Amino acid sequence: MWGFVAVAAFFLLSEHRAHLFGWLPYLLLLACPLMHLFMHGGHNGHGESHDDNNRASPRGNRGEQK
Repeated sequence: MWGFVAVAAFFLLSEHRAHLFGWLPYLLLLACPLMHLFMHGGHNGHGESHDDNNRASPRGNRGEQK
């Protein structure tokens, strides 16, 4: 079955390559907002402050006494 699928996919892509290349610029433009939506999950979105820069360094706060 997988051999049949591979042969069918090969002929489908080889015969319809012009149609696929015609859609390629639009697919790249569509990928931009999709990547923006799905890849910004790691830092909780835009506009939020990050306390990583305000934390003490691994060496400690030698000069500051609180």
